[in-house]
Amino acid sequence: MSDATLHATHQNPDDFAVQIADQIESFLVAVTEVAKGDEPDSVVPFLLLEVSQLLLAGGRLGAHEDFVPDERYEPDPGPEQDVDELRENLARLLDPVDVYSEVFDPYEPRRAPVPARISDDLADVIADLRHGMVHYRAGRTTEALWWWQFSYFSNWGSTASATLRALQSVVAHVRLNQPLEELDGLDTDQGMGDETLEFEAGRVMEAEIGAQLGFRPAR
Repeated sequence: MSDATLHATHQNPDDFAVQIADQIESFLVAVTEVAKGDEPDSVVPFLLLEVSQLLLAGGRLGAHEDFVPDERYEPDPGPEQDVDELRENLARLLDPVDVYSEVFDPYEPRRAPVPARISDDLADVIADLRHGMVHYRAGRTTEALWWWQFSYFSNWGSTASATLRALQSVVAHVRLNQPLEELDGLDTDQGMGDETLEFEAGRVMEAEIGAQLGFRPAR
């Protein structure tokens, strides 16, 4: 989406808020397009790229001093846009590598990994980002930046980081010729115990995954 449609004409493209909004809008548009499934063989590498770029915006928000909203209470942004269809499409496209293992807080001792889904994570991230975008489009720039920064610390930052790690792992397994191992039907409604497990991939060998993702075998 161009600056002419996303921003008012008087806004400086070098402004921090404009740059962050551009990065977030780019992610929202790109993932929505990926979820349509027009290029199923490129889903994982496309998502790897988009999540990586989004986390740059998150890092900039995290390093910035705290934003203070103009109003004490958040203005009503209206009804939230539904993400169920996007979530379902991503789950279908990412099968059988959708489920992976995640550690929520690496600094909390003795926390066992838990199963998570890339499709769920991306839908949750998009819901957070869209919420802030509603404020931004309404001209409530400080409110949008506050929300994006707060939700980066409280939810979408760690969620996107875990998703990136899972996507990178899929690509690495393919490129390094390392088949993914079966986890006996692991799903997100199951606990993982105290064992350190690799993420769910089913009984899929490297050659099959490589063909699905459009990669050539490692030399």
